[in-house]
Amino acid sequence: MKVLIAKPGLDGHDKGAKVVCHTLRDAGIEVIYTGLHKSVEEIVSAAIQEDVDAIGLSILSGAHLYYAEKIIDNLKAKDAGDIIVFVGGVIPDRDMEKLRNLGVKGIFPGGSSLDATADFLCQHTGQN
Repeated sequence: MKVLIAKPGLDGHDKGAKVVCHTLRDAGIEVIYTGLHKSVEEIVSAAIQEDVDAIGLSILSGAHLYYAEKIIDNLKAKDAGDIIVFVGGVIPDRDMEKLRNLGVKGIFPGGSSLDATADFLCQHTGQN
């Protein structure tokens, strides 16, 4: 299984994203980290080029709805709508259903168990 962890936009805090990357790697998952300040187009292009199974968006800025919608729309436009999108960061309860309606498969707000992300990926890809 291969996962892209991405930091879209101007959010400059990536400690959590790096912790998730290490946790997933420790679980045996191949992880690619984009680094900070990536555009929607850069994230989608990297995901397709690397042939990933999932994209994890780390967002602390409050722009999770905007970026999730743009990335899912871009994936569909490039016939890559089968790539799973999950989101972690500062996610208010009121936005959970909105993210699910956009097509986000997993949501991990602050305080979520680190193992929950790896478990989610294994369940949704059928891979270990």
